Formats: sequence, C-alpha cells, structure tokens
Amino acid sequence: MDLLIDSFLSAILLIVSLDREMLSVVGVSLTVSTSSTLIAGMIGIPVGIGIAFKSFAGKRLVITVLNTLLALPTVVIGLMVYAFISRRGVLGMLDLLYTQKAMVIGQVILIVPVVATLTIAAVSRIDDRYRKTAMTLGANARQTALVIVREARFGIMAAVIAAFGRVIAEVGISMMLGGNARGFTRTMTTAMALEYDKGQFTLAVALGIILMSLSFGMNLLFHFFQGRARS
Repeated sequence: MDLLIDSFLSAILLIVSLDREMLSVVGVSLTVSTSSTLIAGMIGIPVGIGIAFKSFAGKRLVITVLNTLLALPTVVIGLMVYAFISRRGVLGMLDLLYTQKAMVIGQVILIVPVVATLTIAAVSRIDDRYRKTAMTLGANARQTALVIVREARFGIMAAVIAAFGRVIAEVGISMMLGGNARGFTRTMTTAMALEYDKGQFTLAVALGIILMSLSFGMNLLFHFFQGRARS
C-alpha cells in the first residue's frame, strides 16, 4: 500500500514538473494515434456511408465481417503487418519496420472497422423521410447522401472519437511494429510495460494517469456526440 501511495504522489510530481521523457512518450502516442485516426476516418467513413446507402448482394456478410473485425486481437494485426514489412516480407524494401509509419499502418487496420461499423449504424438510424424529401425536392444521389450525412454527423464524430480511444490505449501493435525505441516509437502503453518490467513505477503510474485521463475525456466526448446523435 505504501508503495502505491508513494508511486502515485511521485507520479503527480512528475506530471506537474512536465518531465521531458514523459512528454516525449506522450507526444509520440498522440502523434501516432492522431495520424492513425485521421487516415482511418478518411477510409472508414466513406466505406461506412457507401455500405449504409447501397443495396448489394452480400451486404449482410460485409457488415458481419466488419463486426467480427472489431474483436480482432492487436497481436494478430501486428503479426500480419510484420510479415509484410519485415526484411523478408513483400514490402521489406521500404524499411518500415520499427518506425512510426509501421505503427500507423497497424493501427489504421485496427480501427477502420470501428469507424466503418459505427458510421453504418449512425447513417442507418436517420429517418428515411430525409432521403425521400431530398429526392422529392430534386436532389441527386450525391446531394441526398450529403443531407443524410449532415444529419448523422454527431454519430460519425462519435465513431472517430471511439476509434481514437481504441488506438491510444493499444499496446500489441505498438510493441511489435514500433520496437519501443526511446524518443521515437515508445508510446505510453509500451513505456508503461517497460517501466513495470524494470520495477520503476513512477513514470509508469504517471503515464497511466495521463492515459486514463485521455481515455476518460474521449469517452465523455463519445457519449456526448452519441447523445446528440440520438436526440
């Protein structure tokens, strides 16, 4: 108990003092996670909107596959990407392994299904009368889609926020593809694992506090936009 209290108090002091190593780790986490979320949003949102709007053979199967991918373990994604970008892999000549780019690739694969699935849900909840009214007023398919997307904007924003919350806290992909290099690919989760192995808990606890604060903030935003989407 004394160890926990001492570590917690030391962690608070570390956060208040804006320790350079701690800020470096947080910066890498935010950079990689933000990049991954933006790219996944540019892929997942159009895919989700397209699936929600279009009627095609195998639509239910596609949605089922996306829902299944939501539970895909990060270590499986890490292994898949590693096989492609390692020196012996198809993309080995690009020298991506143990870089932030490799981490971004893995995280994008992880959260594209999250963004797409939640976008489908957000768009599907919109009353069909919006579509019919827009078409009655002479809107073409693209204009009708924009009307629906505008009505579903809070749900889509919630999807992006949920995706960011997913990647900021993941550890498998970051460890396997980033290599946990200090000042370059070391994220909050991988640094916490390393500090725990070393038996040095102060930085691990400080990063844990920051990570929990970020996750709590993301969840608040998610529920806020989710509530706006339902209202």
